[in-house]
Amino acid sequence: MTTPWTAWPRRALRLAATALPRSLVTFSGPSTRRQLALTFDDGPDTLLPEYLDVLDRFDARCTFFLVGAQCQRRPDFVLEIIRRGHEVASHGYSHQLFPGMTGVQLDDEVQRTAALLPPSVASRPLIRPPQGAKSVGSLLHLGYLGYRTVFWSLDSDDCRTRDPDVIVTRVTEKARPGEIVLLHEGQAWTLEALPRLLERLTSDGYRLVTVSELLRLY
Repeated sequence: MTTPWTAWPRRALRLAATALPRSLVTFSGPSTRRQLALTFDDGPDTLLPEYLDVLDRFDARCTFFLVGAQCQRRPDFVLEIIRRGHEVASHGYSHQLFPGMTGVQLDDEVQRTAALLPPSVASRPLIRPPQGAKSVGSLLHLGYLGYRTVFWSLDSDDCRTRDPDVIVTRVTEKARPGEIVLLHEGQAWTLEALPRLLERLTSDGYRLVTVSELLRLY
C-alpha cells in the first residue's frame, strides 16, 4: 500500500471497527466478572515511578501503551513496569496518527516499537493507535501484522480536564464490569486522581487487571 488511508466519518468507523473480529479489534472485556482494565497511554514519562507506587498500594495490575520513542529514552522504565507486574503494549513509535500513514510507514512504526518491548505472551500482541485514530485500512493492516488493536469502553476524559475530582467521578460513576478504561501518563492531575479512583473501584468490589487478563489471552 503506497497511499495513506482515508478516515471515514467517526460513527461509520466505529460501526465498521466493531464489526471486525474481536481477535483483531477490542473495545471492552466480558461483563461476567467484576473486573476492570485500567490502561495508561503515552509513556513512559518521568512521573511513571509515582504512578507505579500508587498502583502498588492497591495491588492494581494495569496495561501501559507505550510510545516507542519514549521507550528509547527510558528503557529502564519499561523494565520497571514489567518488574512491578504490569503489562506493556505498543502505542506506535512517534505518536503520529496511523490512518495518515502508508502501509510501509505503519510497518516501520510497529516494528521499531516492538524492538523496544519484550515479546508478548498473548497470541496476538496488543497495540493502541495514538489518539484512538482509526481507519478500516489501518485496522486490517495491524491485524495482518499480527496485532490485536485495543481501544477503550470508558474514557476518563483526563486529557480534556485537569480536575482530579471530575476524573474520579466520571470513571467511578460510569464503570461497569469488563470496562477498558483510558487514562494517561505524565499528567499531575491524573496522578492526583489515581489514589481516590483506585480506592473507590476496589471498595466497589472491582479487581483491577491487565487487558490480557481481562480478555483471558493467556
